[in-house]
Amino acid sequence: MIDLRSDTLTRPTDAMREAMARAEVGDDVYGEDPTVNALEERVADLFGHEAALFTPTGSLANVLAVASLVAPGQEVLCESSAHIARAELGAHGAVSGVTMRTWTHPSGQIDLPAIQAMFAPDMGPFFVPTAAISVENTHNFAGGTVLPLEDLEALRDFAHAAGARIHLDGARLWNAHVATGTPLRAYGAVADVLAVCLSKGLGAPVGSLIVGSKEAVAQARVRRKRLGGGMRQTGILAAAGLHALDHHLERLSDDHANARILAQACGVDPASVATNIVVLPRTDAARFVAAAAAGGVRVSAVGPNSVRLVTHLDVSTADAERAAAVLAAI
Repeated sequence: MIDLRSDTLTRPTDAMREAMARAEVGDDVYGEDPTVNALEERVADLFGHEAALFTPTGSLANVLAVASLVAPGQEVLCESSAHIARAELGAHGAVSGVTMRTWTHPSGQIDLPAIQAMFAPDMGPFFVPTAAISVENTHNFAGGTVLPLEDLEALRDFAHAAGARIHLDGARLWNAHVATGTPLRAYGAVADVLAVCLSKGLGAPVGSLIVGSKEAVAQARVRRKRLGGGMRQTGILAAAGLHALDHHLERLSDDHANARILAQACGVDPASVATNIVVLPRTDAARFVAAAAAGGVRVSAVGPNSVRLVTHLDVSTADAERAAAVLAAI
């Protein structure tokens, strides 16, 4: 089977497993795991921020990041198909007491006029104030689209002038970096706090990080422990992340090229595919998924009328070409 359901399906390479086995470890709850500390310091520096915190999942990283900006009863604004709104099981409301309003864009982009119209300043004990604006780059359910840096900068300038802050869900920010050549520090500069993932395109088995100020990360460390996310000899996992940064970052361009092979076979303009995700509009999504599986290709329905294909470390160009032939026939 060629599995295109998600880039979370990647398995550690032999070299990554060796790095994990050799990892120097300590107790991370005490802050004494040297490999975790090295990973956190490296990622914070990559984005030009003061600190970072390792988490087991991207959803937890987002919950901690948003909670560092938005108090219970305040709101965060985001695009209507954003991961924090649609794919984290309501955690921001259920766990953090955060409310949420959304704008809609077919490509998951920033709509600054809409955001400006929605924005609610603090008007005392009568209305819910907007404390933060969240953006997702790349945007998962919009098909791995990239948010232009100039749009992110304009949003940051508006938010800061209005007294709000920016959360960047950068689960696949590495893909945006490789696709556009935008420096990671430029992306870091548009966000007060961000979350990045190691277990998608980079191929680590576990892990994300929240990146921000020392104060935000210190608060997140407490909340992580409160939610059961404090781990002990975590260096075994952090070593996989360090290996991924060393060996799997630049190769993301291969995934992007393979996604365009799939897009062309399925009647989608390859030029519209920015990174490693292709979303197919299908009124028969469930039937399409079943037919693909029968042909040896796993894909996923992300709605009754949409099918998603995701390329990753475990899908070679030969795999993409074989999958393309199967999908084209369907």
